[in-house]
Amino acid sequence: MKLNEIRDNEGARPKFKRVGRGIGSGKGKTSGRGVKGQKARTGVRLNGFEGGQLPIYRRLPKRGFTNIFRKVYAPLNLGSLDKAIADGRLPAEGAIDEAMLQAAGVVRSSPKFAGVRLLGTGEITRAVTITVSGASAAALAAIEAAGGKVTVLGAEAAAEG
Repeated sequence: MKLNEIRDNEGARPKFKRVGRGIGSGKGKTSGRGVKGQKARTGVRLNGFEGGQLPIYRRLPKRGFTNIFRKVYAPLNLGSLDKAIADGRLPAEGAIDEAMLQAAGVVRSSPKFAGVRLLGTGEITRAVTITVSGASAAALAAIEAAGGKVTVLGAEAAAEG
């Protein structure tokens, strides 16, 4: 086979439909759009329009509240932390902080994250000293049971104030 012999499969590219070329073509005059009106024109978007009736998205009540100041934390499970230490991406001894976690690729770094939150999914088999922005009660208990220590950044500010 040569490059000049390559062809598309039959029917892969259907022939362009030429509209508005006389009534004998079958797609003349209105070009298959019916008759006159808004929908016969190009660039019309009628999503949600219900013929002058109040649309359903305006009839239904709005519910809830979105806090624009909500803090979102990057999740870090105990199993992921233990695996990263076992793989040698994080030090087994010494303190681990959020910058080290991001540099090792254990947590995603994104401007939308206000820090790292340690979660209790998985098991930790070694004593670690870690500093994070938040931690669940299960994660705190598991690390302390393994002989480690967790420093929560938000708790220091709350204890001072």
